[in-house]
Amino acid sequence: MRLLALWILPILTGAVAFAIPTSRLGRRRIGLLIAAAGVHLGLVASLWITPAAPTLGGWLAVDALGLVVLTLTSVLFFLTALYVVGYLEREEPRGGRVFVTSLLGFLAATSLVALSQHLALLWVGMEATTLAVAPLIYHQHDRRSLEAVWKYLLISSVGIALALLGTFFLSTAQTDAPGRALILPDLVLHARALHPAWLRTSFLFLLVGYGTKMGLAPMHTWKPDTYGEAPSLVSGLMAGALTSCAFLGIARITQVTMAAGLGPFVQPVLIGFGLLSLLVAATFIIGQGDLKRLLAYSSVEHMGLLVLGLGFGGIGAYGTVLHVLNNGLSKGWMFLVAGNIVMATGSSAAADNQGLIRRMPVSGALLVLGLFAVTGSPPFGLFLSEFTLLRAAIGTGHPWIAATMLLLLAVIFIGMAKLILEMALGVPAAESKPVHENRWQLIGPIVLAALVLMLGLYIPASLQDILVRAAASLGGTAP
Repeated sequence: MRLLALWILPILTGAVAFAIPTSRLGRRRIGLLIAAAGVHLGLVASLWITPAAPTLGGWLAVDALGLVVLTLTSVLFFLTALYVVGYLEREEPRGGRVFVTSLLGFLAATSLVALSQHLALLWVGMEATTLAVAPLIYHQHDRRSLEAVWKYLLISSVGIALALLGTFFLSTAQTDAPGRALILPDLVLHARALHPAWLRTSFLFLLVGYGTKMGLAPMHTWKPDTYGEAPSLVSGLMAGALTSCAFLGIARITQVTMAAGLGPFVQPVLIGFGLLSLLVAATFIIGQGDLKRLLAYSSVEHMGLLVLGLGFGGIGAYGTVLHVLNNGLSKGWMFLVAGNIVMATGSSAAADNQGLIRRMPVSGALLVLGLFAVTGSPPFGLFLSEFTLLRAAIGTGHPWIAATMLLLLAVIFIGMAKLILEMALGVPAAESKPVHENRWQLIGPIVLAALVLMLGLYIPASLQDILVRAAASLGGTAP
């Protein structure tokens, strides 16, 4: 029952929010949003205490990897819902009706992806995320936001179509194998009986399809425009939750192919996409002049690190699962801070935002701390996960890949530091005045910063157990 409630509750709440007359807009919709987010987070927390039995004939179930993504999504969404209180005090996107309803639709779709054990149902959830996010990207209702949403829809539709073909090919590979059709545990259990040629084809199509939704290079071209034009809280949900759900689709097919003994085919492809994503991110981050577009290319970088860990295997799988969590939390943190800046100054360009430490002390400090977090500096959690990935590269006999990773990560750090430190510590314009910072817009980034810091210093035993089990499901081990 809890598994059904996790995705049905947001749908029903979204329908109620949409039905509220426009004359009664504002607080009622925000109240519904926060209530739904809080109940959702409570249900997810209950899964950590008492696991739920599979439902719908095994189509919905919670495994370790899905629980990591589901928890990340729920935490991000709840903190974003609190942020919306301050956001809608200054902006009123068409009364909030479509805005709040689309946010709740996004929560429902991402929850469905995290819980799906049927790979066709997972595809349905990913397609639903596209439909839920599109109205949110078109928030400004101007030419640039229209171009961004069409670019997102066009490229995402191509990606999701390729993923659908990949799902068909996987079903074809299972034709002569025992087990329920497209149910993940049965696919893994009988992986050796799957047709290898069809399985390889399925892997490639699903990797490119869901890799497009992740923003892996060279399928990343929608990210800078989309993240740049969407409200920052929406960009944070996309960079933290949506890309993690897309990664889950790639992780699922990787589970199946590794169980089928196709590691020598799968791993070089994953490593290749990972290195290309790091290279593209490093190239475009240097000289970048806009904070939100900078964070978009940072997301491309971290998507590359995720698939690199899958490609390395061993402790690389553990590093990848930990990196999903760290990256999602840190991206939510940074985009919410970027939202504070944009709402205060009307721009995310570095040239328009000098001396933020003086003008917005809390947001400016969070921005500088976020620089060190997202670039994998100690003592933040991303340092631990990136260090684990580097250990995996060396331990699996790829020292040149480890050296390349270090070089590209250093370039990315320099590029990000140049822009962010210029914004935080530069000399503000003479007419610039201190900005009042809304407390509702500070709760989310402060809590997320604390979580990312905690994961760099201490991993609770219950979380460590889930991370180890998730890595084992991907054929990996704990460090």
